[in-house]
Amino acid sequence: MSVMFGGRRPSEQAQRGFEADRELAGRLPELLRAASEAEAALRAAQERGAEAEELRPLGLALDGALTDAVRAAYAAQRVAVGARGRDDRVYRRRRLARPEVKELTLRAERLLTMREAHRLHGIARVSPRVPV
Repeated sequence: MSVMFGGRRPSEQAQRGFEADRELAGRLPELLRAASEAEAALRAAQERGAEAEELRPLGLALDGALTDAVRAAYAAQRVAVGARGRDDRVYRRRRLARPEVKELTLRAERLLTMREAHRLHGIARVSPRVPV
């Protein structure tokens, strides 16, 4: 029986998930830019006093952009942990304790908090139209 130094190799499924996360994490800067643009569009409409019918689609667009950015940020965290972290709980916990991974986790959690705050207060509610 041979012992492989450095631990086990990740499973095929873990490797596939890691590759998908790497691709998504690579899109994070673009997704953050899209969220920033969606927020700017919403703020501009709010400043000019737009009606709820115009604000709601802008708010939903920002929600979608923030959701995509949150997913990419958590993917970046999983990439920093590595493929082996998907199979090995102890390895994952040890990697999550590293400063660079903690910073990625904080970034993802800040984005998640922004999205949740936006969902609570930033999406305009529109009353259903009553047929005349």
